[in-house]
Amino acid sequence: MNAAPAPKTAGHRGLLVLLSLALPFVVLRIALAFSPDSDFNVFSYNIHHLFTGLLLVTIGGIPLALFPGAGRLLDLAAVAFGAGLSLALDEWVYLIVTDGSNASYLLPVSFWGGLVMVGLACLYALALLGLARRRPAS
Repeated sequence: MNAAPAPKTAGHRGLLVLLSLALPFVVLRIALAFSPDSDFNVFSYNIHHLFTGLLLVTIGGIPLALFPGAGRLLDLAAVAFGAGLSLALDEWVYLIVTDGSNASYLLPVSFWGGLVMVGLACLYALALLGLARRRPAS
């Protein structure tokens, strides 16, 4: 007799969000350190990762808010949400603390600002996970 698969917990989804918050920040910072003048242009519009991030937050966050339960699609939504939030927070700080140029993205204030914001988002997620684990199952 096969045992039914264990239901996914908040910890599983939380781990997906944490990894998808951290990994895009690391990958993007490394990639743009090697190629700082890389821009994503659609026709004459420069698409910053703030905009891409907000799109991913929307694509991932709405299903997470509306649909209870577990499943691969909601896991994918959690990854999209985390990655989008990482991109948006990184560029949000960069646009606040610098002049917005490609060269200023590489400044320490931009890096440390992004690291602090993504780190705070990770700490917030960890705190909520801690609360979820203490909460009795309903």
